[in-house]
Amino acid sequence: MGKVHPQQNDLYDKAKELVASNPDEAIKIAEHILKTTEKPEFKAENNLLIAKSYLVKGDYNKAVEYAFNNNNLYRNIPLAVQIEINLLKAKLLRLLYLDKQSQIYLLKSQELSDKVVNSNTQDSLQNHIRLEHILMQIDRRENSEALIAINEANIRFEHFLKNNKTEKKSFYLAKERAFSDLNELDSAFVYIDKALALQDSTHVNNLYEKAIIYKELGHLYLQQKAFQKSEENLFIALRFAEIIDNPTLMMQINRDLAINYLASNQKSKHKVYNDEFLVLNNQVELIEQKSINTVYNMLSSQEKTFLETENEKYRNYQYMLLAIVLLVFIIALFILLKSEGRKKRLREIINYLEISRTNLLKTKPSKKINTKRIIIPKETEQAILAKLKRFEASKKYLNKDMSLAVLSGQFETNTKYLSEIINKHYNDNFNTFINKLRINYIIEKLKSDTNYMNYKISFLAEESGFSSHSSFATVFKSIIGMSPATFINLLKTEREETKKESNA
Repeated sequence: MGKVHPQQNDLYDKAKELVASNPDEAIKIAEHILKTTEKPEFKAENNLLIAKSYLVKGDYNKAVEYAFNNNNLYRNIPLAVQIEINLLKAKLLRLLYLDKQSQIYLLKSQELSDKVVNSNTQDSLQNHIRLEHILMQIDRRENSEALIAINEANIRFEHFLKNNKTEKKSFYLAKERAFSDLNELDSAFVYIDKALALQDSTHVNNLYEKAIIYKELGHLYLQQKAFQKSEENLFIALRFAEIIDNPTLMMQINRDLAINYLASNQKSKHKVYNDEFLVLNNQVELIEQKSINTVYNMLSSQEKTFLETENEKYRNYQYMLLAIVLLVFIIALFILLKSEGRKKRLREIINYLEISRTNLLKTKPSKKINTKRIIIPKETEQAILAKLKRFEASKKYLNKDMSLAVLSGQFETNTKYLSEIINKHYNDNFNTFINKLRINYIIEKLKSDTNYMNYKISFLAEESGFSSHSSFATVFKSIIGMSPATFINLLKTEREETKKESNA
């Protein structure tokens, strides 16, 4: 049982070939291998393969279960497999909008890749790491930065990409997405055509990538209002997405088909595909929420398992370990106390702001306005709320052209519904809701990046999506209770005091 038989190797290779074309079959083969081997490194390789297969199917929760499996933590697992597992974890966490956790695993991948001896293997792994960074930027709408990073990667990995069509195709798709988001459609078409040409030349039946390529092509034609071409490519994409049974891809394709039919005044077809989109959207939301819970549960369990394993392995060094733990605790306590000091100072600032805001409210007596509530179907309300949560997690609110009408269009709803839900759940009108997100964004920038405290107010206004210096200052003061300049001076004072305490 502990040995890896040649037959298992053959099955494993077969499963690898099926991941992107028949993920269900790949999963069956890999699960069979898991039952017939106890070798940790082979279990990790099969867990990785199964996780990739579930990712192709859009089942993030199952992909998380296998990617974060305890068998993937053994130290004798091949370095390349460790890196691939960490990269897959980073990708899953990115798709679940857990950006900080995703960056942790990307950093682990980078550190491990520096230890790889074989130059070709190292180039391949580091190329994937760079691509994952770029996809994070594109997902968070940092498209200009992503294009710069892609050009740098093309120079850094020029020789490797010349001999690896699959990796080159991934960069073409990334470039197409960036140009598409920037509405530079001519450039986007150039790179989607290049990706499609490479896909055809490889003769590999990668249904997952085919679905993505035709989905992107259909979306580009939709942006050009070439409705018939858009419809044709979206139906091709939908066929591939249905074969691999990926609800996320099917949701995105049905959304674009619904928009296509709405724009081309085909109301009956619009209703069919919009209804399917809403059903799939709810399904995807549930999968994502379940996946996030699974991530946190598995990480907590692994932390506990890790401590137990370490205690068993190094039981002959218990006293030394106890001394180290004690030292770490003391250092952590010291850091915590210092951190609490800093937090106390920030709480003083926050209390000042709250007092100012309270005083402001007292000077302005509120008028009671009786308004009739709009009755919104519960499913529609939940769907819009879920979209608002994702909207808050993104940076789309920094767009100067963002309005109630624009956001309603993106949410596939009407302005009355969206306005009512924002008022009901956030106790704000639309403009105040957007302004609070923008002000919170710039405050976090001021707190996390000291350079921002030295920038002009006009730059901060531009950065946070306001059309002018004066409107930014007015909104900032109305929400925070003091001018931007006063707030920045308070932060500078707090930083200086913290620095003095550190030096002391």
